[in-house]
Amino acid sequence: MKKRVLIIVQNLPVPFDRRVWMEATTLQKNGYEVTVVCPQKYNQVKSYEVIENINIYRYPLLIEANMSPLAFLLEFTSCFLFTSFLSFKVLLSKGFDIIHICNPPETYFPLAFIYKLFGKKIIFDHHDLSPEMFLAKQKETDKNSFYFKLLLWMEKLTFRVSDIVITTNESHKKVAIERGKKKAEDIFIVRSGPDIDRFKGYEYKEEFKRGKIYLVCYLGEMCEQDGVGTFLFELKKYNSKFFQHNVQFVFIGKGPEQPNLVVKNKEFGLQEYVYFTGRVSDLELANYLYTADLCFDTSPYNSWTDRSTMNKIIEYMAFENAIVSFDLTESKFSAREAARYVERGNYYKFLKSIEELLHDEAKRKQMAKTGNRRFKRELQWSNSIPNLIAAYKSVSDN
Repeated sequence: MKKRVLIIVQNLPVPFDRRVWMEATTLQKNGYEVTVVCPQKYNQVKSYEVIENINIYRYPLLIEANMSPLAFLLEFTSCFLFTSFLSFKVLLSKGFDIIHICNPPETYFPLAFIYKLFGKKIIFDHHDLSPEMFLAKQKETDKNSFYFKLLLWMEKLTFRVSDIVITTNESHKKVAIERGKKKAEDIFIVRSGPDIDRFKGYEYKEEFKRGKIYLVCYLGEMCEQDGVGTFLFELKKYNSKFFQHNVQFVFIGKGPEQPNLVVKNKEFGLQEYVYFTGRVSDLELANYLYTADLCFDTSPYNSWTDRSTMNKIIEYMAFENAIVSFDLTESKFSAREAARYVERGNYYKFLKSIEELLHDEAKRKQMAKTGNRRFKRELQWSNSIPNLIAAYKSVSDN
């Protein structure tokens, strides 16, 4: 009999959340019956549908918080109530043996505790360091704040209720051991490298360069803590004629901060060589990254970014791009020789590195090929599948 899995994710809907969708489809292909509960966002308007044999239940997102703690409380409470109702609906209609809880946020531990009393196995898919993310968003360093301590407490209880932990890198594994008090053998690293086989039919698009010589791309959900706003300010201050005449910067993606960034871009007078695409299809994304001459990540150094695997870095490598990044521990682990690492906070050197690499085609191509080889050998999704299946086998067999 097939093992039945309920995946709970609040941060993004599926199939838009690539990591969760790769996990769900991989489990389905390996003999599991998979159901996902997630919010309705980004034109995912159907409350129920089946895609690739995955049952998807979506609930309305009544409020999407930005920075206000009260707004976060209202969002998390409404999401918890909708998710609890839909999980009970799934239990009655399809049943499940395993609950796979994705963070952020770590608000579903009460639901997990209840279902654990009835023999359900709990997997915590530890995507992000929520306490550190809070500090990054609030631009704070005060670890004595009420909200930071609350997030640590919720994280602790989520670790406690979980039978095993799936996490994204060694830095997160260390947190699970030290803060979560989990045994090393109960932690499985499942990295989020893309499944390149899902991108079909992409091609080089000269028109993306808008008449310029070079295309330089940034990819990601844009939030205030991601450093894009600071990058635009520093780009204006840098005032490079080379960039203005020869380079098309493109920011691919949406996110809560993106509309504000579009306004800033116009205010700074950068729109002639800086363009925001908004959300694009997988094919258009692949076309952009395949056409790009160079890619970059603006993430500044803090306790969250330093220990987080930036999926954009691996996606850049998948499409054979050289990268410019600040000197961050997990970014260096991912990209290695495929990136030039800039001293933390030094935006002048960051922009200078972009300019120097655009002038040095041979170096760019060497970095890009090195990164693509590493991606194919170690970081693409197929390399993560054995660990995901091993994680599930460890709870399925008990």
